[in-house]
Amino acid sequence: MTGYLRDAAALARKDLLLELRGRETLPSMALFVVATLVAFRFALAGEAEAASEGLLWVAIVFTALLGLGRAFVPEREQGVLDGLVLAPCDRSAIWLAKVVATFAFLVLVEAIALPAFALFFGGVGAATLAAVLLANVGICAVGCLLAAMAAAGRARELLLPLLFLPLAIPIVAGGVGAGVTDDPGRYLGFLGLYDAIFAILAWASFEYVVTE
Repeated sequence: MTGYLRDAAALARKDLLLELRGRETLPSMALFVVATLVAFRFALAGEAEAASEGLLWVAIVFTALLGLGRAFVPEREQGVLDGLVLAPCDRSAIWLAKVVATFAFLVLVEAIALPAFALFFGGVGAATLAAVLLANVGICAVGCLLAAMAAAGRARELLLPLLFLPLAIPIVAGGVGAGVTDDPGRYLGFLGLYDAIFAILAWASFEYVVTE
């Protein structure tokens, strides 16, 4: 188990260092989410309060999709994914490393997006913050598996949204529910259950996905 976590940590560190050096994914994600919130603020000025929670989650999901679309780009462009698959380590460690790196990217982007949202739409509650963190786990767990599947196809840019967005609908529903109801615990529990189920499924199926 220690070796497994060490392999996953090394791969995640590689992704984080590549992003710090190249600065390709994070700036585009941050610019996209802020531009989206600004556009929503001016487009729905009269209805901002009622629609704000839904707008936040739309922005988060599509920003995450932008990052997931680049999750396997370095491996694909450099032709190293086959090498990672053949390496003497558990292949699910590749998935875990991508989840950790993508989660870190999302948290960094949300550190910009949530204050911007609070500025434009009037604050972010504790339940919304908890829902965002739980949603990040589900987004990264499912998204990294689907990004690996899409990376093997020809129409990668089209395939990933088609696979990911239907599975993101429960995340949006849970996040919005946690932010607008008087009983956020029920929705936070739903997000936690979603995370647990889909993380186990993605972890268990990743080896089959990357070897096909």
